Amino acid sequence: MTDFRIEPLVENDKHEWRELYDGYAEFYKAPMDDTIAGTVWGWLLDPGHVMEGYLARDGEGKAIGIVHVRACPDPLSGCEVGFLDDMYVVPEYRGSGVADALFETLRKHAAGRGWPEIHWITQHFNKRARAFYDRYTSGPSEFILYSWEQGTSL
Repeated sequence: MTDFRIEPLVENDKHEWRELYDGYAEFYKAPMDDTIAGTVWGWLLDPGHVMEGYLARDGEGKAIGIVHVRACPDPLSGCEVGFLDDMYVVPEYRGSGVADALFETLRKHAAGRGWPEIHWITQHFNKRARAFYDRYTSGPSEFILYSWEQGTSL
């Protein structure tokens, strides 16, 4: 594993974060524009918002990965848990250990927030990500995610 620096996002990271976030959106074929990215960036820098982010840098300071996580209430446990919304590592650094470094940061972040768990989703065909996630879990949960788009009839 190479040495990586994982740090909370700060205002000066905006340009590098945006390049990584655009790569993430492109991977998922999600539309991205300045309005969407600006909203997300605002959330990430707002200390009153539940979403927080980290930026991974290689030994030379190049931005190579991002992760966004937020507090999420878990009514059945009566506590907050973490929810990992976005994780992206530039293709040339995949398999280098940067994802592990990001996950170690998430573990520490969760411990500092008192979150007993972190949840996340990924697309079923994202085999590389699933293989990575399976190293940290006992596999996918028993739950199925549904999305109800407003404006569709019942």
